[in-house]
Amino acid sequence: MKEYKFKINGKDYAVKIGQQEGKNLTVNVNGADYNVELETPNQVGGDAKPAAQPTAPAASAPAAAPAQTPGQAGGAGKTIKSPLPGIIISIEVKEGQAVKRGQKVAVIEAMKMENDILAEADGTVTAIHARKGDSVLEGADIVTIG
Repeated sequence: MKEYKFKINGKDYAVKIGQQEGKNLTVNVNGADYNVELETPNQVGGDAKPAAQPTAPAASAPAAAPAQTPGQAGGAGKTIKSPLPGIIISIEVKEGQAVKRGQKVAVIEAMKMENDILAEADGTVTAIHARKGDSVLEGADIVTIG
């Protein structure tokens, strides 16, 4: 079971992704269980394939998506990764541009919500790994800040 902790507009969300059977998935948000129907099967988990559309929650499920992604150390700096599958709506920076911690570097649409991807440290954009319109999986590199 994958677990995520999100903070959206100052409110904390604990999200647990449970069992998947075909298009049906169980999700627990802050202790409340929801049954989610995916648009196509195999969008969640390690064997996921890129999808044209991000996963879609059931109408009764609250949207829980991160406002900021965790960066992970890369060879030339800190790589900002996609927090969940989605589509890149915009890249807000250019290679060589100086950025400050908390500055928006990209916007991703996931679960029918636009999510700002923020820089976790001051630095200079050394690489841009995604483009507007790209469909990305969870963990995909978006931007590297050196």
